[in-house]
Amino acid sequence: MKRYTVTGMSCAACSAAVERAVNGVDGAENVSVNLLTNTLSLEGDVPFSELKRAVEGAGYGIVENDAPGGSEAGSDGEKAYGGETAGLLKRLIVSVVLSLALMYFSMGHMMWGFPLPALFNENHVAQAIAQMLLAAAVMLINRKFFISGFRGLVRRSPNMDTLVSMGSGVSFVWSVYVLFDMTRIALSGSHEAVAERMGQLNFESAAMILTLITVGKTLEAYSKGKTTNALKSLLKLAPETATVVRDGTETVIPASDVGLGDVFILKPGDRVPVDGVVIEGESSVDESALTGESVPVDKLSGSPVSSATTNLSGFLKCRATKVGEDTTLSQIVRMVSDASATKAPIAKTADKVSGVFVPFVIGVAAVVFMIWMLIGHDASYALERAISVLVISCPCALGLATPVAIMVGNGVGAKNGILFKTAEALENAGKTQIVVLDKTGTVTKGKPAVTDVFPLGASERELLSAAASLEEKSEHPLGAAVVEHCRKLGVEAEASEGFAAHSGSGVEAVVGGRRLFAGNAKFVSKQHGLTEEEKALIDRLSAQGKTPLIFASGDELLGVIAVADELKKDSRSAIDELKGLGLRAVMLTGDNKKTAAAVAAECGIDEVVAEVLPGEKESRIRELMKQGRVAMVGDGINDAPALTRADIGIAIGAGSDIAVDSADIVLENSSLSDVSAAIRLSRATLSNIHQNLFWAFCYNIIGIPLAAGAFIPFGFGVSPMFGAAAMSLSSFIVVTNALRLNLLRIRSPKHDRKIKQKKTKENKTMNKSVKINGMMCPHCEARVKKCLEELPEVESAEVSHEAGTAVLTLNSAIADEKIRETVEAAGYEYVG
Repeated sequence: MKRYTVTGMSCAACSAAVERAVNGVDGAENVSVNLLTNTLSLEGDVPFSELKRAVEGAGYGIVENDAPGGSEAGSDGEKAYGGETAGLLKRLIVSVVLSLALMYFSMGHMMWGFPLPALFNENHVAQAIAQMLLAAAVMLINRKFFISGFRGLVRRSPNMDTLVSMGSGVSFVWSVYVLFDMTRIALSGSHEAVAERMGQLNFESAAMILTLITVGKTLEAYSKGKTTNALKSLLKLAPETATVVRDGTETVIPASDVGLGDVFILKPGDRVPVDGVVIEGESSVDESALTGESVPVDKLSGSPVSSATTNLSGFLKCRATKVGEDTTLSQIVRMVSDASATKAPIAKTADKVSGVFVPFVIGVAAVVFMIWMLIGHDASYALERAISVLVISCPCALGLATPVAIMVGNGVGAKNGILFKTAEALENAGKTQIVVLDKTGTVTKGKPAVTDVFPLGASERELLSAAASLEEKSEHPLGAAVVEHCRKLGVEAEASEGFAAHSGSGVEAVVGGRRLFAGNAKFVSKQHGLTEEEKALIDRLSAQGKTPLIFASGDELLGVIAVADELKKDSRSAIDELKGLGLRAVMLTGDNKKTAAAVAAECGIDEVVAEVLPGEKESRIRELMKQGRVAMVGDGINDAPALTRADIGIAIGAGSDIAVDSADIVLENSSLSDVSAAIRLSRATLSNIHQNLFWAFCYNIIGIPLAAGAFIPFGFGVSPMFGAAAMSLSSFIVVTNALRLNLLRIRSPKHDRKIKQKKTKENKTMNKSVKINGMMCPHCEARVKKCLEELPEVESAEVSHEAGTAVLTLNSAIADEKIRETVEAAGYEYVG
């Protein structure tokens, strides 16, 4: 995506005009103009000269961005907001001083009798001339409105500045006409008639309209700057310098000069300049700036470190692995910046209205003027009503309603380690109905670990020593888990000879003069027979989702070590939060049904789709999408097709690069609880957008008739100055409302509300896990299996008396009560 800065835009009509112009350029695709950040984003190979011609033809300027991620992501964007606010503030101060002097003449003296210098006493023409000069000075200071407004009118793309300049300009021209008429009357000697004409002067309206709009613009610019604070704070996290080791000497260089492979050191309190890996030392690192996780992370040799994180305690020597735009920080900034530049689907309605809003308002003002003239009012009164219509209308509120909320929402997500790649992802995540979870690496840690040790023919120490000696040369992940467990307990491995690995079965070697065997039950039973008790232990461990590794020496069974991929510490609570949000949680895995059912039961997932090949995950997602909006959460390469197919793809940040690239949302913390946090943030952002749009539409729907005089018979009317004040505050209210998202506690389930699930027929391949008590043996399993499979809705049932579960493959929806009745009729207890 290419990004450019557009200059001269003031409202939604401006952004709509630029978008129309660029869409007409050959090769320009996915064109999006962001009024909040004054940026143009597009895809396609379009020469800058062609873009410049199109944008300038629409009456605006365009600048190429040097900073990655767009001008708002770099110093250019900060300068733009800071410079805009400073310039507006200067204009505002001078305008206010001159306008107050003008109001003293027009209202202070005329209405309340405030004293004037002798030159102006009873000299109404001189007073009018003074008002004209003061108003002209205010108009000159705020000439930007007139230049932009009339340029838009000439190019047939009128904007908010057109409305403001027309309102102020018409007031001024009418007042000048009245002034000349006063000089004519004065020549006739009728001073009373001259005094009466003073009441028809509108110089104060001409000036105050501009002053009040400038007040609103200043507040709006200040608030806009606040919306990008999250992005600016991210950029400021990167240190300016780094200490590198070159030729054995520590040298301080600019962080931007650190090259790939350079060795850099971190002392306590230092911020990490680039991404790297620890090659020496131990410490704890505060990663909250990138992930939002407040607990420091311990770093050892081989641990990764990310740019912008802070070394807390020890000394670390690291090697740079990613520099420049490839660092984690740069990728986050680019992702947040790109998301803010795109448009959410909900913005399309406001865009359509904005495109015709200004011409419509001008037409309404003309009609209002004619109506008041036709019903007998003078030109001064009719003009006042028409001018009120022009200046109260606010297309800016419509244009800002969506992008300000998207920008703030993205910033809140970035501060908490949740990255939305597009505005569409931020909007649609909250509409999720079904959350599909990969098992390995998502629900579980993705790294096998020893869970149980059962010594049988040897002591626990002897069993672990034999296991460490036998598995030390194994490359299998399960063997590595056993060796790691033994190392933690201080059990040393003995030297082995004649090591042999039997693929998919086990390993064997000679240790201390005796041959040892390890592997699954089938492999070990060939070397050593298993008793019924030993088989029951192995079956029980398997039913619990664990992998039993059996160790034997000749005809002696040493014991069993169980290894499993453990649940992440927050998986259970994360599933509970998803349910609290009214979402269906479904586990999708390639593991066998027994293991999948055990893991699902442990973490509270009710629906399981097991034994799915990597190539089948995408088709299963497609089937689930028929039942509702689906979010897929995964971390592996095999999850990439499913992440792409789902309505929303959510990648665990520690997962593969392919999974991260395929997803719409990236969770930097690799925490499953951030799925519910992302959905909460999306719902809050969408609600905020709805509030902004409601305000923007209702303000104009009520304000325009009020300014036109529709409610005057009921005692309600609006002067041009009041209309200008209302318009100036309208956009400020929209931006301020969006800033409330910064107060959102996205990890708190306190205010969660459930959504209504779409009632559809369940897919025949959907599995359902049922918990059953009372099964004691394989005979019980067979009885329950037979009863359940007699149900017409149940295609098959996998029953385990050890785990106390039944995994049902359904061909149609079935009521839980029907399953309960069947289980209890068979003589067992249905738990749920």
